Amino acid sequence: MSRTINTQLRSNLLILFAAGLLFWSSMASLLPTLPLYIESVGATKQQIGIVMGSFALGLLFFRPWLGRLADRRGRKIVLLIGTLVAVIAPLGYLFVKSIPLLIVLRAFHGISIAAFTTGFNALVADIAPLEKRGEIIGYMSLVNPIGVAIGPALGGYLQAGVGDQILFLITAELAFVALLSLLTITNPPVTTPQQGQTRNSQFWGILFSPRVRTPAIIMLLIGMALGALHIFIPLFIRSTAVNLNPGLFFTAAAVASFGVRVFTGKASDRFGRGLFITMSLVFYTLSLSLLWLADSSPAFLLAAVIEGCGSGTLIPMIATLMVDRAHPYERGQIFAMCLMGLDVGIAIAGPVLGSITEYLGYRDMFGLCAGFTFLGVIIFVTLSSKDLPSSVRFALGRGQDTYALKDI
Repeated sequence: MSRTINTQLRSNLLILFAAGLLFWSSMASLLPTLPLYIESVGATKQQIGIVMGSFALGLLFFRPWLGRLADRRGRKIVLLIGTLVAVIAPLGYLFVKSIPLLIVLRAFHGISIAAFTTGFNALVADIAPLEKRGEIIGYMSLVNPIGVAIGPALGGYLQAGVGDQILFLITAELAFVALLSLLTITNPPVTTPQQGQTRNSQFWGILFSPRVRTPAIIMLLIGMALGALHIFIPLFIRSTAVNLNPGLFFTAAAVASFGVRVFTGKASDRFGRGLFITMSLVFYTLSLSLLWLADSSPAFLLAAVIEGCGSGTLIPMIATLMVDRAHPYERGQIFAMCLMGLDVGIAIAGPVLGSITEYLGYRDMFGLCAGFTFLGVIIFVTLSSKDLPSSVRFALGRGQDTYALKDI
């Protein structure tokens, strides 16, 4: 990597990595703690799901605009928006006790991830040389599992030891340091369409185009599973009376996610993205199936490790796939459109799966989510390319991505 990018861009990568660690540590500190805080103010299971799921509303409604902003004004301004929201929102939790206001605040907080992930992925894609694209995106995506490994343990410790107020202040402070770091980044030049190329800004045209449609559906199904995990795992573990700190579930998943990202990014440059996306969907299905049966700490932790392998493979592979299929001047929008599937899935997971849980219970709800991810396997294997034979070959690592743009 050092021979293919200049000093300023390498500096950007290092600053981005540090800011990403701080940002994701801030976000992840609330994964095991915020559901318990919401429950403590009198929320029902369904209300907990609605409040936590409303996070995706900010993602859903703002991500298309943020994608266009990243393409037209540069990646830096979008990154700054994301970290600024991550500073402000936790301070709101200090004062808000009303369920309707918590829904609004949580939706506002969702803008942070919409902005940060869009700007981060697009900027890394701008920097990464074509021949090392999967490797560099894989390495830079490590900020997520490392941050998610640190955050839940830190959050659980702070909530148990010093209470919710200090927890929210520390969460805001981590994001503030990330904001200060990003101010030093040099914004790369904005890329514009070349002669003969046009910028497609039609929302539905991009979302339903062949190169985006199937990955977006996959992300929708995974979003529902992730929403269920993030919202209901702390409550499920407590309901089983298993002696396990919920934060350790997320930490185990993050450690596993870290481990697979070290290898899969580079391997995908050689064997293609499709094989690893298929594997990740199988991992998700196995993890959720195990949660359906889990009744001990080892079972929960094993499910967490397998889920970490799934997320650690899927997220960077989908990001790399979208880079392969997008021109530089449209990367922000393409990322935004594809990740909207994830946003919708998370938004649905809270209220819909919360309602289902009232009748089925946590265990069977996770069994239902295993069915969603298995459906994702079938869809990707059969619809990832222009026809069934080429889809199967691509999904099994035996063929090329027919939608990839060459030499971009």
